[in-house]
Amino acid sequence: MSVSGRQRARTGMLVMAGVCFLGATPASAAGGTGIGSGRLVPTVAAVVGLIGVVLGGLALARSAGSIGTGNGRRGAIAATMAGLISAVGGGLHSANSAGGFGTGNGLAGAIVAMVVGLIGMVLGGLVLARSRRTG
Repeated sequence: MSVSGRQRARTGMLVMAGVCFLGATPASAAGGTGIGSGRLVPTVAAVVGLIGVVLGGLALARSAGSIGTGNGRRGAIAATMAGLISAVGGGLHSANSAGGFGTGNGLAGAIVAMVVGLIGMVLGGLVLARSRRTG
């Protein structure tokens, strides 16, 4: 897979995560079974953040010269954006959740999404700072 193919794959993952954010609907009031938006949105946000952490780790390894060639700048940008999406999604959900832990509103998942998103943004920022120094 070429570099442009990898970039398309990363962009596709971020687009799919965005579609999941937009398509999150609450469980039906009659049945009440299944995963509703109370848990779906923070779960998707945490997965997007986890993707950002993986991309940031790979970009950091690439910028250190452990794998591949190049400075990992594209991966760092993707990791930073995925982390930002995750942190904002988790933050908005935690600000709007009605109950506390254990109520099924997804507060714990939203906090996890914020933390994982911040880690992804930090990794991406480290790689971007390293790529600016090395040229």
